Amino acid sequence: MQILLVEDNQALATALVQALQKQGYAANSVATGEAALYVIRTDVPDIIILDLGLPDIDGISVLKRVRKKHANLPVLLLTARSDLHDKIAGLDSGADDYLAKPFEISELFARIRVLERRLNTSGSAQISVGKVSLDINTNLVSFENEPLDLSRREFMLLKILLENAGRVLTRNTLESRLYSWGEEVASNALEVHIHHLRKKLGTDFIQTVRGIGYKVSSP
Repeated sequence: MQILLVEDNQALATALVQALQKQGYAANSVATGEAALYVIRTDVPDIIILDLGLPDIDGISVLKRVRKKHANLPVLLLTARSDLHDKIAGLDSGADDYLAKPFEISELFARIRVLERRLNTSGSAQISVGKVSLDINTNLVSFENEPLDLSRREFMLLKILLENAGRVLTRNTLESRLYSWGEEVASNALEVHIHHLRKKLGTDFIQTVRGIGYKVSSP
């Protein structure tokens, strides 16, 4: 799950990115609206956390431009403006949610989980493929009805594969959803995660498509 934070307060941005990464998200941040629009054009994130008070372009303007290209991209407005008018303007411009500063980090996580559930294309809180089930609400995974203990990266990787069952996902796509910009990643890190998942789920569950990437079969 890749989250783009658009926040010009560097100290806050750094703290939020670190907190999100500890929760298992691939979180990146930019400080301007133009930088955010460039990132979205080149590599669309899964969720955007957007501050209204940016130094170059007002956050509402950024949101409106995003909505012209990406009608369903989840956007959470994060701002010091607590006035009702600003909240209504943001929601009317296409924001999915609104969180006023200051806020508790636990509330931000809760809002993100709501947006994350909306991204689930299966239409259910539980994704099942073969003998593997993953619950979006509880983040629990089971294999043959027995709970599995997965690392956070293993969980996120499996979730991405299950949500895209039947589709081949390239190495670059998977790494961009698992790791943040600048994060040190060993050249074989993805293969190591795949290897560990295969030990727990069986060697045939995750298929290698040589020269392209990985996939799991459609349910």
